[in-house]
Amino acid sequence: MRRVVITGIGAVTPIGLSKEEFWRSLLEGKSGVSHITRFDTSGFSVRIAAEIKDFSPEKFFPPKRARRLDRYTQLAICASREAVEDSKIDLSKEDTEKIGVITGSGVGGIETWEEQHRKLLNGSPRFISPFFIPMMITNSASAEVSIEFGLKGPSFCVASACASSGHAIGEAYRMIKDGLVDVMITGGTEAAVTPLTVAGFANMRAISTRNDEPEKASRPFDKERDGFVLGEGAGILVLEEYERAIRRGKKPYCEITGFGMTSDAYHMTAPDPNGIAAAKAIKLALDEAGLETVDYINAHGTSTPLNDKIETMAVKLALGEKNARKVAISSTKSMIGHLLGAAGACELIACVLSMRDGIAHPTINLENPDPECDLDYVPNKARKIKIESSLSNSFGFGGHNSCIALKTIS
Repeated sequence: MRRVVITGIGAVTPIGLSKEEFWRSLLEGKSGVSHITRFDTSGFSVRIAAEIKDFSPEKFFPPKRARRLDRYTQLAICASREAVEDSKIDLSKEDTEKIGVITGSGVGGIETWEEQHRKLLNGSPRFISPFFIPMMITNSASAEVSIEFGLKGPSFCVASACASSGHAIGEAYRMIKDGLVDVMITGGTEAAVTPLTVAGFANMRAISTRNDEPEKASRPFDKERDGFVLGEGAGILVLEEYERAIRRGKKPYCEITGFGMTSDAYHMTAPDPNGIAAAKAIKLALDEAGLETVDYINAHGTSTPLNDKIETMAVKLALGEKNARKVAISSTKSMIGHLLGAAGACELIACVLSMRDGIAHPTINLENPDPECDLDYVPNKARKIKIESSLSNSFGFGGHNSCIALKTIS
């Protein structure tokens, strides 16, 4: 059975435009949540989000190319460039038919969709851009990354809401493991801080209304949590067959050893209150990895009343109560908000860097722990810890559950 390792990482997030800047900010407990600047929030009940405020497309793309890419695709390409550079793969010497791309996104090019729809309503059909469709469709990111690097292996997108990039990475892992490809560029991307998205989530009462204290709005596992905070960003990883990476002299970050996915089959937006399907996804990843427990878990940890409580329950069911209480658990969303389809990828990157440096980043704003969320969530301050194995949980609207298991290279 072929082993699959991570050899490259790239990240563009609300708290850093590179993986190392992202990681330093996580360790410092820096919040990326503030008042929305990308549009006028007058009349909105929610006026906060985790935006990437210092991302300028013209720094990364020629003007014409930038205009023909939705923001979510721009973020994916930039993160992919960093990941490929980090992996030190010389693509000019590779069989590009054995290298593919899978990205996850929940809503794709929604910024373009909204912009073009406004033009239609305020003008006429002739004002709609001929680039509207290729910019808006959810597979645009995976296609454009393939084009960027000339990769001719499998290329497609995964759309399973907030589990999208967890599923994308899991599928990429399996394709390498099964010998279909040798290398995959995979992860997730999202740029949904838009008027329609914010209004939609606000009206379904899913996102925090803590407009007066933006940096304290995302507070996973805290008793005072009142919803998630919408974020944007991209996380991309290069996955590679282990022996191949060693032959070319690249030291992997770690090994992916298990992947589990299930469905609640319960409700379109609410998680199953018994947590059984989520626990099963975790258990499937553990079983494939040959583990009963792990040293660290990067939680889905959304800061919503239901998710945090049920994820706590699922971890206990999967690991057993005794083991669950020994595991350090962090929520990256406490600092970057909820990146929807990109959440799982950025959180897996946090897992990988935690293992590399032997430190768990904090769950910030955990000031008044919920009695029903009674595990070790590394509150407010990073903690040195030896991490040889870890899990990354991602759960999405519709009951989509995914879990990825990692081990250090032995």
